[in-house]
Amino acid sequence: MTGTRRSRQMPPPASVARRAPAQQRSRERLERILSSASALIAEKGCDRVKMSEVAELAEVSIGSLYQYFPDKQAVVRTLAERYTAESRRCIDEALTGVHDLDGLLAAYADLVDQYHALFLAEPVMRDIWSGMQADKQLVALELAESKANGALLAAAMRRVHPKSDPKAIAASALLIWQLGEATMRLAIAHPRAEGARLVDAFKRMTLRAIAEP
Repeated sequence: MTGTRRSRQMPPPASVARRAPAQQRSRERLERILSSASALIAEKGCDRVKMSEVAELAEVSIGSLYQYFPDKQAVVRTLAERYTAESRRCIDEALTGVHDLDGLLAAYADLVDQYHALFLAEPVMRDIWSGMQADKQLVALELAESKANGALLAAAMRRVHPKSDPKAIAASALLIWQLGEATMRLAIAHPRAEGARLVDAFKRMTLRAIAEP
C-alpha cells in the first residue's frame, strides 16, 4: 500500500471513488466492482489482487474501473469505510438506549463478542484490518472510528456514572476502543482458541474499567 509521498503531511480523508455515481446504472456498476473486489480479496488477500482481475470479474473495462477508483488502495478504503459505518451503526444502536450499569456492561460485552465474530466471519475485513498499518489513510480511518465509537461509549458511561470526571471517562472510552481494534488484529493472528482467550481477557479488563471509571 502507498502513502510514503505524504509522510510529512496529515493523510487526506480516507475517501475513495473518483466520481460518485448519480444514475442507477452507474450505482449498480459500482456495487459490482466492490462486490467483485471483496470476493477476490476474500479468496486471495489484498496484496495479490490486481485491478485487472477486479474489472474482469465485475464485467467492466479497466478504463471504466479507473473512472471510479484511481488505484486498488481506493477500493480497499471504500470497503473499509463501509464496514466501519455498519460497525458504528450497531454500536450506536446498542449503546444509545442504555441508562444503567448492568445494561451498559451487558451491551458492551455483547458488542465485543459481535465484533470478534465479524472479524472471524469476514475474511475481507480480516485482511484489510490486519494490514492497515501500512496505509496512512486507513490508519486515519481507524483513529476516526475509535474516536467516534469512544464518544458513544463515553456518553453511555456518563449516563451511568454521572458523578465521575467526564474527561477521565472520555479518555478511558477512547483507549478502550483503540485497544479493542488492536486486540482483534492480535486475536486473528493466532489460532482461533487462543484468539478467543485474548478477546475474553480484553473484555474482562475493559468491563472493569467501564464499571469503575
